[in-house]
Amino acid sequence: MQAGPSRPGGLSTVVTSEQARGRGYGRHLVGAARHTMISRHLDLGVFTCDRPLRAFYESAGWSVLPGAVLVGGTPQAPFPSDQPGFDKITMADFFSAAGREAWTTFQDSRIELYPGEIDKLW
Repeated sequence: MQAGPSRPGGLSTVVTSEQARGRGYGRHLVGAARHTMISRHLDLGVFTCDRPLRAFYESAGWSVLPGAVLVGGTPQAPFPSDQPGFDKITMADFFSAAGREAWTTFQDSRIELYPGEIDKLW
């Protein structure tokens, strides 16, 4: 993939207790995270979620990134979001002009998120 926006952000493990569900707390949280990314002048935000949560994240301002796959883990042991038995979709928003220009390069792509050998995603 080509070099693109250099200030990314994302979400990970958004959870609401069963007793608190349906009260809007989760939507408020993911909406606030999106607004924080915007206020910090990030270029984009990207993450995966379970397919049934698509409408929830869309209601908080996020959009499906068609065909995109996030790859966590390490280069030696990659952990892609499209692995068998993993029903994930990639959600994103492109905040800056640079991010919006790069939007099409992220569609139908494999986005490698290797933070290092110690902090492995997933």
